[in-house]
Amino acid sequence: MTLQNGSGLAGATSEKYPSNTALYLDTDLVEGVDYARRYRRHGRFDVSSAHKYGFVKTTVIAPHGGGIESGTSELCLAAAGYHPASLAVTPADGVTYDYWMFEGLRASGNAELHVTSTNCDDGVALSLCAGALNVLALHGCTTSKAGLPDDAEAVLVGGRNATFKQRLLDGFVAAGFSAVDAVDHDSINGDEPTNITNRTLLGMGGHLEITTPLRSAMFGVDTRAERRNTTNQVFWDFVAVCRNAVARLEAEQTIL
Repeated sequence: MTLQNGSGLAGATSEKYPSNTALYLDTDLVEGVDYARRYRRHGRFDVSSAHKYGFVKTTVIAPHGGGIESGTSELCLAAAGYHPASLAVTPADGVTYDYWMFEGLRASGNAELHVTSTNCDDGVALSLCAGALNVLALHGCTTSKAGLPDDAEAVLVGGRNATFKQRLLDGFVAAGFSAVDAVDHDSINGDEPTNITNRTLLGMGGHLEITTPLRSAMFGVDTRAERRNTTNQVFWDFVAVCRNAVARLEAEQTIL
């Protein structure tokens, strides 16, 4: 596998920008060149008194996609139900979720575009998360940040929703992944109330920190151009755990 320049900096916290708004206002940056924002909000229309219409319960986000925390854009799309290469609904009859991502597009130097999740103030992200019961946030971290061996292929599971955490932990272990409860990893456990993943209708969400070796193992060619085209079984097994955990969580949530 080949690594994109800068992708090894996943999880870096070079906070040049105190918020997304500050980053968007920097005239030295060009949207579509330095960074991109992508999202999908599903339309829901309650147009009949004779039927009850579906309510969007879950949003999937990747606040540091593209070259900032490599692989998280592709995981975000797939967990939301879209193939990262074609955006086709995958599986064809599967449930789709709202999603949002911020991506670094540079060949290198993407780490300086990292805005910590507690300072995320993107209007679309805030709106999508605030209108959902659940948020699944996909992040990347280095093994050193996780306190793990250099070659550790692992996922740390955090966020304030204890039920969601347990569904994810159980699913990852059952699928053969090395999964760690992030409760003792203060800097990456995603349990701050102001973390974007917890700014939901319930005030809690799910936060995944995926080590660089595990993310690299998900693609045949680990570059921004080719990740979407070279997803492998490790990738899809990981996505399946995420989607199954969301489905189980949603099944337990009643909207009156």
